[in-house]
Amino acid sequence: MTETDVTPDAEVSGPTPGPSRPHWIFRRVLWPARNLWRSLTSMRTALVLLFLLALAAIPGALLPQRPLNEQKTQAYIDEHGWLGQWMDRLQLFDVFASAWFTAIYVLLFISLVGCLTPRMIEHFHSLRAKPVAAPRNLKRLPRHVEHEVDGDPESLARRISGNLRGWRRTTVVKDDGVVEVSAEKGYLREFGNLVFHFALLALLVSIAFGKLYGYEGTRSLVADGEQGLCNTSTAVYDSFKAGNLVDGTDLNPFCFRVDGFDATFLPNGQPDMYTAKVRYTEGTQRTDPSSWKSTTIRVNDPLRVAGDRVYVLGNGYAPTFTVTFPNGQQRQQTALFIPEEMQTMMSSGAARFDTPAGLYPNEDERRSHQVALEGLFAPTANYHGTLLTSSSPIPKDPAVAIRIYEGDTGLDTGKPQNAYSLDQTLIEQGRLQQRAQVNLAQGQTHRLADGTSVRFDGYQRWVSVQVSHDPSQVWVLVSAIVMLGGLLVSLLIRRRRIWVRLVPVPGSVSGDAGERRTVVEIAGLARTDQAGWGEGFEEQAHDLVRDQDDPNAERTSRARRIRGRRL
Repeated sequence: MTETDVTPDAEVSGPTPGPSRPHWIFRRVLWPARNLWRSLTSMRTALVLLFLLALAAIPGALLPQRPLNEQKTQAYIDEHGWLGQWMDRLQLFDVFASAWFTAIYVLLFISLVGCLTPRMIEHFHSLRAKPVAAPRNLKRLPRHVEHEVDGDPESLARRISGNLRGWRRTTVVKDDGVVEVSAEKGYLREFGNLVFHFALLALLVSIAFGKLYGYEGTRSLVADGEQGLCNTSTAVYDSFKAGNLVDGTDLNPFCFRVDGFDATFLPNGQPDMYTAKVRYTEGTQRTDPSSWKSTTIRVNDPLRVAGDRVYVLGNGYAPTFTVTFPNGQQRQQTALFIPEEMQTMMSSGAARFDTPAGLYPNEDERRSHQVALEGLFAPTANYHGTLLTSSSPIPKDPAVAIRIYEGDTGLDTGKPQNAYSLDQTLIEQGRLQQRAQVNLAQGQTHRLADGTSVRFDGYQRWVSVQVSHDPSQVWVLVSAIVMLGGLLVSLLIRRRRIWVRLVPVPGSVSGDAGERRTVVEIAGLARTDQAGWGEGFEEQAHDLVRDQDDPNAERTSRARRIRGRRL
C-alpha cells in the first residue's frame, strides 16, 4: 500500500515575513530633523527664546561695552584680572555682536516664522468657514436659557439674526420644523494675536537690517567754532563701527562745526543738561561756514541731517599750553583732558611739542629736546598742600598740575600713540626725562634750566559727538506701535459663540390672530466669564428674541437689565 502525503499547504509554507524596517536615513536623519523642527517652531519654544533674548541683553546694560567706550571697558577688564579676561572671552563686553546673542536672535526668528505661518493659514481658513453647528444638547453648555414665546420658528430666527448684527451667523432649517441659528464673534482676537507676533517678527527684522546697513562714528571736537567734521570717510572719526554691509564709501554727506558748549550742573555736581551750539550743512561742497544753518544739540535731542543723527555723548575741558623754546619760537597746543571724577570734572591728559626746525644742529639733538606734558586739570582749584584737587565742575578757578618732560616724545617714529597719556616705555628707557613738576594757575609760566618755558594759557570746552545712521529706525517705531495695537486688540476683543434652537410647540395657538408658540433654547460659550457675559447672559439672551420696533419690549428689556444689576 502506498503512503500519500496529506500535509496541508498552511503547514508546509514558512512564517509570514513582518514589515520591513525603515531605512536608516529615515530613522537617524529625517525623523529626528522633523521632531527638532516641530519643537523649534512651537509657541512654547518661541516664548522661551524670547525670555532668553531678554535675559541675554542684561549684561549689555550692566557691563561696559567695547563699541561704546573701549577705554572704560579695558579699565574694567584690568581691574578684575583673570575674571575680566574670561568675561572678555565670553564676549560679555560686546553682547549684541556676540555669537551666542546672535544665535538666540536667529533661533527666535526661525521659531516665530515656523509657528506663525501655520497659525496664519489656519486663521485664514477659519475666517472663511461657517460658524460651528449647534451641539445636540445645549443644556450642557455653561450658559443656557430656555423659554417659550409667541411666533413661528422661521420668523423668530429672522428676528434673532437681525439682532445679532456684527456676528457671523448662519441659519439652518431642519425637516421637522426646527430652526437653528449659529453665531460667532471675536475673530479679531486671534487676528490681533497674529498681528502682535508678526510685528515682533518685523521688529527683529528691522533691527537686524539696521545692524547690517547702519553705522556709528564718534569724534571729540573742541567747541571753538574752528574744528569741524565732514561725514565723508571713516578716517575722520576717532572710532567707527559699521554694519557688515557698510564699507564706508557711501556715507551720507554733511558737515558740521561746534561753535560752543554749555553745561549746567545741580548743586551736588551732577550734570543737569548739556547744550551744544552747532552749524551744519548738507553735502560736502566748499561753502562759507558762516552761511551754514545754526541749531542746538541737547541730551535726547540730536541734530537730524541727511538721514543721520548727531548726538552729544560727553564733554570735558581742553587746557591750552604754550611752550617757548630758547630761541624764542613758540608752539601752542590745546589738549583734550579726560574727566576722571564726574562730580568735580577733575581731568587728566597729555600734550607733545616738537622742537622748531633750525634750533639744534643735528636731528638727534633736535629729537632729544622735544617737550611733553602730562598731568591734571581742575576746573575749580582746591589745594591740600601742593596736592591739587577740584571742588566743583564749574570752571571758577582753573589750574593744572603737570609734569614737564624733555627728550624723545615719539612723534618722529610714526607709531600710533595714546593721545591722553605718554608712552611709559620712553620714560622707562630714559629717552624721555622729567624736568619739573609744578602747579600752574591760568596765565602762570614755569621756566626750565635750558631756557624753555611752559605757560598755562587757559582752557576750552570739548564735546564728544556721535554720528549715527540707522535706516530701519522708522520701521522699528512702526513695528513697536503695531505690536502695541495687536496686543490691545487681543486683550480687549471678546471671543464668544451663541447657538439658538427654535422648536415649534405642537398644537399651540395663542392670541386672537392664532400665533403659534415656539420653544427658544439659547446657549452661549465664552473662554471666561470676563468675556462679556457672566451674570448678564440671561438679559442678553432675552434681548435676542425681542422685537426692535416694539417700544414696550425696549422698556421691558431695560427694566430687566436694571433689576438684574440691583440683584
